[in-house]
Amino acid sequence: MTNSELEKAVKQFGQRCSSISRIYSIGKSVNGVKLWVMEISDNPGIEESEPAFKFIGNVHGDEPVGRELLMLLANWLCDNYMKDPLATLIIKKVHLHILPTMNPDGFSLRKRGNTNNIDLNRDFPDQFFPVNDDLDSRQPETKAIMRWLKEIRFTASATLHGGALVANFPWDGSENQKKQYYACPDDTTFRYMASVYSHSHHNMSLSTEFQEGITNGAAWYPIYGGMQDWNYIHAGCFELTLEISDVKWPNSTELPTLWEYNRMSMLNLVASLVKTGVHGRILSTECGQPLPASVTIKGINYTVKAGEAFGDYHRMLAPGESYEVTVSMLGYQSKTTRILLEDEAMSVDFILDPEEGPGKQKQVQSGCSCSYGVEFLGWTVMEVSLLVMVILAFFCILLRRKTIFHKQRQSVGQKRALVVHLFPPLQTAEEARQETDWAPQLHPVLSRSLYSARLPIPPGLLAEINDSSYLNF
Repeated sequence: MTNSELEKAVKQFGQRCSSISRIYSIGKSVNGVKLWVMEISDNPGIEESEPAFKFIGNVHGDEPVGRELLMLLANWLCDNYMKDPLATLIIKKVHLHILPTMNPDGFSLRKRGNTNNIDLNRDFPDQFFPVNDDLDSRQPETKAIMRWLKEIRFTASATLHGGALVANFPWDGSENQKKQYYACPDDTTFRYMASVYSHSHHNMSLSTEFQEGITNGAAWYPIYGGMQDWNYIHAGCFELTLEISDVKWPNSTELPTLWEYNRMSMLNLVASLVKTGVHGRILSTECGQPLPASVTIKGINYTVKAGEAFGDYHRMLAPGESYEVTVSMLGYQSKTTRILLEDEAMSVDFILDPEEGPGKQKQVQSGCSCSYGVEFLGWTVMEVSLLVMVILAFFCILLRRKTIFHKQRQSVGQKRALVVHLFPPLQTAEEARQETDWAPQLHPVLSRSLYSARLPIPPGLLAEINDSSYLNF
């Protein structure tokens, strides 16, 4: 489909599946074509303590299969929500973002690069060489992706390419520029993710060129300025580069077959976010405040950050291993636990204690949102609490009086209507004691509380409190 047809299809999807989708743009291409994204979730557009995954297609203009398959994926999820368990799991537990085309201009020109003839998968900052360090020289499509990842905390990602059949993982380049296996810190996890895709595919894992249908990028051929490595280094996002078709621009009649070959691979890769790894929340003992703490794994030189809104973290890890997980944050005591990650995901929450010391304690408490000094309509939280305590005590008194009057009425057999005044008539404590046999002493704790809160107490209520013998705190 053309770029205009693709835009129309994206908007039609948004209208047809409005309850589980949100359509938005992350920017424009060199020629001004909007880069449309479909977010698919049971709560689209709402930040939740759930992992986010993104698919990007058509990075290279002459590799259009990805844009077609991603539209098929979006519609399949919509059609099978609450019918298929995998579709339902993804929509309920993951925020899936789909960018069908990153390079609409290159697609129109049927060439690899964009309008400026720049390969967008060589346009990102590189860890080994200072290529693309000049922000002004980057392409608008590249800038749009980089802004996007600053706005949304993606756990994992995949880009769809054509021209081979393999799942590629970091590193894409080597420090000495040689063609060799150059492993990143999370090599085991990336090999697992790539295997999820290849083994779910119709025949990718049967490749005679790539063992099990997966490859380290630098071992295949090193590149620099790639999007995959940049995601992992700068955005905390575990990204794969998926080559999904031996032919870059196949005949459109082959699309149904390509869709069937890749459908389960795409679904299982997204679902792996919640089917494995360790997930949880990091909170403070001070008020249960969410903490954007750091999560590290012993032996893996990589850090995952928890979210600020919920303190949630989602750490991709290969199953079948034992891991030592440590969470830490400035001003708090770090905590460590050991887990055995089997075939299912684990949920581990952490509660961090503030570091000891007057200065450090003050620094931590300053961010606590439930301090007793917080005011509500001019009253402090403690004053409001005391007022509620007094009101509850008053109603307890009224309830007891009602019970006593009810018993007296039954004993004399008279039918009298009981009238309960919210505030009894003004009377002295002595007069109140003559009506009942309650103890006259006001409870000292309640007395001090009323005085310290400086609450206005109706005289009638004070009399009733003075006579209460059952305010046992």
